[in-house]
Amino acid sequence: MGREDRFPVWEAALGAGVAAVFAAGLVGVYLSMPDSDYSFLKLPRNLHELQILTGHLENYTSDYTVQVLIGYCAVYIFMQTFMIPGTIFMSLLAGALFGQLRGVALVVFAASAGASSCFFLSKLIGKPLVFVLWPDKLTFFQKQVAKRREKLLNYMLFLRVTPTLPNTFINLASPIVDVPFHTFLLATLIGLIPAAYVTVRAGIALGELTSLSDLYDTQSVALLFLIGVVSVTPALLSKDEAQDTAPEIAAGAS
Repeated sequence: MGREDRFPVWEAALGAGVAAVFAAGLVGVYLSMPDSDYSFLKLPRNLHELQILTGHLENYTSDYTVQVLIGYCAVYIFMQTFMIPGTIFMSLLAGALFGQLRGVALVVFAASAGASSCFFLSKLIGKPLVFVLWPDKLTFFQKQVAKRREKLLNYMLFLRVTPTLPNTFINLASPIVDVPFHTFLLATLIGLIPAAYVTVRAGIALGELTSLSDLYDTQSVALLFLIGVVSVTPALLSKDEAQDTAPEIAAGAS
């Protein structure tokens, strides 16, 4: 078995080390909180669990704001780093606990930090995983990045705002296809704003949500579309890019 095909022990140890750092941070937050029953603290998997978690955390947010913020960021970044599903519930939670402006800023920060952590972890140990999980997508992505090298920020921004490629794949594959980190980070910071705005805004009225489909009412979709158009305007200014994006996406998805 060649070096490209195996998964060295030190790489697994590095991933475990990163997880241990996040765990230590959460333990520190836990130890700084008052004695109480924290059995409600678990990752929500549906709206009902999220509403229960929000009801409990609201009692602590005003008196232990720093601890709640650190705990929230640690959990969100951990989930992004290790591709754990459910960050949409964390975004809703930010709106419920911190309001619109602070909630959006918090989600964009935590999501960007988690994506960056995933980027660097993938740069070290992610290549075998990406090759196994998404060989066709990786080939397509690599060709697009090579072709659009001169206007790579526009293309990465387009990917972040639209569902052309999954965000998890973008986080893992970007370092493998030589996307510069500064380009990756800037596209992430800007491109995540529209979705963060919609989910945080919905989280403010969390008690009125009955399903995740309620996130995408007519007003939310219109806002998301308008913000998305503003975000991808630099890419749309390139005539050649606007002409060939649609057929290439169709070819890559097939």
